[in-house]
Formats: sequence, structure tokens, C-alpha cells
Amino acid sequence: MSTGITLLLWGAAPYASLALLVFGTIWRYRYDKFGWTSRSSQLHESKLLKVASPVFHIGLFMVLGGHVLGLVIPKNLTELVGIDEHAYHLISLTAGSIAGLVAVGGLALLLVRRLRTPAVRASSTYSDKYMYLVLGIGMLAGLATTLLDNGVRGGYDYRETVGPWFRGIFLLDPHPELMAAAPLDYQLHTALGMLLFALWPFSRLVHAFSAPVHYLLRPYIVYRRRAPGQVGNRTPRRGWE
Repeated sequence: MSTGITLLLWGAAPYASLALLVFGTIWRYRYDKFGWTSRSSQLHESKLLKVASPVFHIGLFMVLGGHVLGLVIPKNLTELVGIDEHAYHLISLTAGSIAGLVAVGGLALLLVRRLRTPAVRASSTYSDKYMYLVLGIGMLAGLATTLLDNGVRGGYDYRETVGPWFRGIFLLDPHPELMAAAPLDYQLHTALGMLLFALWPFSRLVHAFSAPVHYLLRPYIVYRRRAPGQVGNRTPRRGWE
């Protein structure tokens, strides 16, 4: 890979992706608040959705946790707490394989549901199709990095290349040569990830920024049983009073 392509793909493209994610989200919120939704299709089909959606989201959260552990936390910190490279490799291979298979399996069920249910298929927009394509290939590429590079081929320490490159982007100290030295499937997975984040504000994925997290902290609702024959807490008034 030439120096110019390396700088463009692993030096400039990450910032372009982040800019589209941030400013695209702001634009979407200002000018398309009524479209800020996942466009639920539960009314068309709910039986398979009740299984596919939780499986996909649980797998996705597991995958996200693995990415945080592998990319955000430096290698010397895990070694400081007694996790050497061999132990980390086993944890990464086992947990990453499970998380990837669960997420890909959940996405496959969602796609089967969308394809086999005419009403759900008819409600799919062009942005949905592009999003599912990029998301699906990106997840398969990520699963390949775990099963092939860390499994079949004996292991690849991405915390020496991909991890420092990732942190350098946010520290405004990018090192494109580190990402260029990673295996091809890692590069494909990363490039598709950047493309997905660039498309994020313009797809149904934007609803992830409105997750009702406050539900976890709000007071619970108290229900009280009424006495037999009691309709209300006060005597009803007559007429317009």
C-alpha cells in the first residue's frame, strides 16, 4: 500500500467518518426529529422479532465491550493486573467468538424476518438495505479476525498495531503505518466500521442515541388496589362543573 493511500485511508478517513457522525447527528436531530426512530415493524411480525432483537442487541453489547477492552485499554495495563499475552489471547478468542456468533446470529434472524415477511420487506428503505449490507459484512469481517487470525492462525496481537492506532486518532496523534501493518481482514473490518459510522446519522441506527437509559434510574411506579365498588377518589361533580 502506497504512502498516499495509507495516509488517506488510515489518517484522514477516520476524522471524516467522525465528522459525519457528529455533525450528521446534529443535523438529523435539528431537521428530522420525527424521523428519529427505529421505524418499528413489530405490528407486522412479532413472534420472530421477540427472539431476534434481544439476541442481536445482547451480542452487540458483548462485541462493544470486547472492542473497548481491546482498543481503549493499553496492553501494559492488562499486564499490570497480571493478564499476560497468552491469557489475554485465550479470553479474547473465547469471549470474542461467542459475542461475534451471537451478534451475527441475531442479525441473520432479523434479516430472515425482514425477507420472509412481505409487510416488513415492503417497509424497508434504501438506507435500511445499505445499512444492513455494511453492518453484515463488517460483522462477518470482525468475526473472521477472531476465528481466523486469533484462532486458526495461532493469534495476532492487534494491541501492538490496531489498538495504538485507534487511541492515536482520538489523541490527535495518528499513526497510519500501524494500521497499514495489520492483516487484511483487520483493515477490512476497520474500513467498514468507519463507513458504518459515517452512515449512522442517516439510517435507523440513529435511534441508539435515544436509548431510554433514564428508565434504569427513575422511581418505580406504585400500583394500589381500589376498594370494592370504589370508582374514584372523590365524589364526581355533575354536568360541566
